[in-house]
Amino acid sequence: MSRPVVSAWTALSAYGLGAEPFTAGLRSGVSGVRTLEPGEEPVPLDRAALIPDFSAKEHLGAKGTRSMDRVTAIAVALVGQLLKDAPLDPAASGDGLGLVLGTGSGSVQSIMDFTRDSLTGEKPYRVDPARFPNTVMNRAAGQSAIWYHITGPNATIAGGWLTGLLALAYAVRLWRGGHCRQVLTGAAEEYSVQRSWLEYHGRAAGEPQPLGEGGALLLLEDREAATVPGGPVAEVLGTRFMAFHADETAGDTLAACVRAALADAGADAADVELVAPLGLPGRFGEHEQAALRSVFGGSAPAQIRASGLVGDGSAAAGALQIAALLATAGDAERGRVGLVTGLDPAGTVGCALFRFAEASTVEGAA
Repeated sequence: MSRPVVSAWTALSAYGLGAEPFTAGLRSGVSGVRTLEPGEEPVPLDRAALIPDFSAKEHLGAKGTRSMDRVTAIAVALVGQLLKDAPLDPAASGDGLGLVLGTGSGSVQSIMDFTRDSLTGEKPYRVDPARFPNTVMNRAAGQSAIWYHITGPNATIAGGWLTGLLALAYAVRLWRGGHCRQVLTGAAEEYSVQRSWLEYHGRAAGEPQPLGEGGALLLLEDREAATVPGGPVAEVLGTRFMAFHADETAGDTLAACVRAALADAGADAADVELVAPLGLPGRFGEHEQAALRSVFGGSAPAQIRASGLVGDGSAAAGALQIAALLATAGDAERGRVGLVTGLDPAGTVGCALFRFAEASTVEGAA
């Protein structure tokens, strides 16, 4: 079975925009979580990892960004950075370049603001129609394609904390099915007052975690036709997902999921050198660690915990985990395997496996 390689990647987080600042931030071990300045509206948690000085106008220009919401701006910035780094010309790629972007519910802030305006605004129109597109879940992916003239397949994936892994799986299927020669895949999430309250009320008591925002994006393509100088960062060995019906079985289900993914890839637990766990607080984090102990026993590989540094990315968490794994790829032995794991309290677990190339394409990561 053919497997795509990751030729390039980028990230946007509290460390800034680009693979290099993300890698440097992880290596420093300095958390991007900060105490929030008091705002007009109260928030349940006073700490978060926000992208510094980020706005659509400042990063993308004034033209076409007046009504652009934050998550769309994050996605458009990510795509633009990766196209620059690759470098990749969408016009030359034509329909052969696709985009698969993960998101939560789109922009929660936009949805709630639009709904509120429909109830409180002046008749007869009440709402600003220019802001309606921001309430649609695929706004970020669609706007990114329009902005950079990406004419290949375009898809939006939503799946809670597993969104980034699910987007990767969908992108691999698109590529393997011959629907595109290259595919950009990742996930994006914004921080907002409304998201903060939703996340707070949706969590179990006693399990707070500072929120983060941003995302990460990968370029997948065929190894033989790879166009990015410096060679691929890693090969995508596969993804796997399973469901659990009771919280106490989540760890066992994730362990079975990882073992199945390793078997599918023709790899063994001993081949795994690095693990990037989701790292949810509380009992689900404990379930995840129990699963890893079950799979690896006493010879547990090193772990990269991105969420403690860049906050809980929610829908973007999986993509940021992958970016953290790739940022550390230069330290790994050639041919060794990296594992990304995650679980969602809604009842799903998932994982992704990568085989590291000889060296990272990120300067200073080797």
